[in-house]
Amino acid sequence: MRILGYTQAHTLNAFDLRQMELPDSIPTSRDLLVEVKAIGLNPIDYKIRSRRSGTDGQPVILGWDASGIVRACGSDATYFKVGDEVFYSGDLNRAGSYATRQLVDERLVALKPKNLSFADAAALPLTSLTAYEMLFEKMRLTGGDRRTALIIGGAGGVGSQAIQLLKLNTSMTVIATASRPESKQWVAGFGADHVVSHQDFVSEIRALGIRFVDFIFSTTHSGQHWNNMAEIIAPFGEIGIIDDADGLDISTFKRKAVSLHWELMFTKSMFDYRMESQGKILNEVRDLIESGRMRTTANRRLNGLTVENLRAGHTMLEQHTNIGKVVVEL
Repeated sequence: MRILGYTQAHTLNAFDLRQMELPDSIPTSRDLLVEVKAIGLNPIDYKIRSRRSGTDGQPVILGWDASGIVRACGSDATYFKVGDEVFYSGDLNRAGSYATRQLVDERLVALKPKNLSFADAAALPLTSLTAYEMLFEKMRLTGGDRRTALIIGGAGGVGSQAIQLLKLNTSMTVIATASRPESKQWVAGFGADHVVSHQDFVSEIRALGIRFVDFIFSTTHSGQHWNNMAEIIAPFGEIGIIDDADGLDISTFKRKAVSLHWELMFTKSMFDYRMESQGKILNEVRDLIESGRMRTTANRRLNGLTVENLRAGHTMLEQHTNIGKVVVEL
């Protein structure tokens, strides 16, 4: 199989992904061997690239969003058959999807939506799982909930999915932040009831006649918004974050008795904890896509698993210039 990998952690300026050839992996136990047709790029890709080096001379293979075709099944794998078209987000501690073939545990996998291309499907798994787990497993929001939620970073992959899932599964008023005209248009198109700026969301929410919001889901740069979140969150409100919070003081929220949730969608696969729930969530997403109630968040498509395309994709991610998801078709 062909991969794009590296051996030493490095910065974007020293971008060092290289084409390599490796023997095809053989699936055992509950693994599937998937012929990768498209991959979705995520911030975790460049974070791992800048921190993790290979061990024992083995390359690091990034990539944790993919769609493709099952080519072989392990002895204990029963959910899928050879030839099935699937999509998934893999395991952070295993080889990723910057490759023509990948092993993945069947419990993390679902059949690809029939009405989406491989590229459009590859945009969905990681962000859908992250948003779903935060909103419905951590915050435990329900269909009849009519309170107010603020999504910080509404035009990103996770933010876009969070808006859709909230509007589809609850009666909540959804406010999302966006600043550029194109990102504001994107967020409104995905169903946000109100769009406010990243910089002035407290005053703009108050101008809507809303004193506090009940829930905040911060999908990016939480440190920049920490104090504003403390200002706008309701007493006994709930805040969820997915980015690193190094050095941030959680006592900021004590006065309002705020609950803080931290979501990492890789936790389940890292600790073999309820792994089958991720396949079930992706089944729900597939049903929503096929019924026309949800749409893909793919917004930039690159053709070919090449060093040039991956460098371009990582640049967009690190410079935070992308709206929605960047996908690469193999």
